[in-house]
Amino acid sequence: MTSRAVVAVAWVGLALAGCSSQEPAHPKARPSAPVMTKERQSVMTPQEALWLLKDGNARFVQGRALRRDLPAQAKATAGGQYPFAAVVSCLDSRVSPELVFDQGLGDIFSARVAGNVIDDDIIGSLEFATELAGAKLIVVVGHSACGAVKGACSPAELGHLTQLLKKIEPAVQATRFSVGGEADKPDAEFVDEVARENVRLTVRRLLEDSPILKARVDRAELKVVGAFQDLSTGRIQILD
Repeated sequence: MTSRAVVAVAWVGLALAGCSSQEPAHPKARPSAPVMTKERQSVMTPQEALWLLKDGNARFVQGRALRRDLPAQAKATAGGQYPFAAVVSCLDSRVSPELVFDQGLGDIFSARVAGNVIDDDIIGSLEFATELAGAKLIVVVGHSACGAVKGACSPAELGHLTQLLKKIEPAVQATRFSVGGEADKPDAEFVDEVARENVRLTVRRLLEDSPILKARVDRAELKVVGAFQDLSTGRIQILD
């Protein structure tokens, strides 16, 4: 069995154990999450990285998060980090990537900003995360009832927030033409569809604005996907 197969089997076994239909008798009986190492990161494919995040979100939704010794993970990763994915998500207090994907210290890079919008600084950070630090996956995550999206629909004006919300305006306009609805009086369904469209446009922009990311995708060394979190359940759906 190849080293890649060994790693894949180990992670799949861990995920299955974490999602077992039988709840452990005691929290300490839950599987213990391993620290991401250079070897695990190097042999992981972009699709395997996506599977890991999907499995982690399933555990989060089911309330079966893996057991983690965070002080031990801090010590183990102090000398170096090998995250397998990078997540761009909203500032919202209910969408912490490490929690909703059930990941530990050293597992994922996390870029958070209201409305999960991007700029040159975030694109540069993602280029570092992938080209230099070896992450195999980028996930842009929007969520239901997003306050930033509501503000872009209104539109709201407040200091520097005004410029941030303008980055969501293309998604507002695209949604208004595709599904109808009044942007200045948005209902919940319209807001959520704008949030999804904002994610799709952000994924497209990442590949258009960064030749580095696009080249890695073309070489099958990286996958860039969009996702949407339902706040009421915590469940995350990968968008087409």
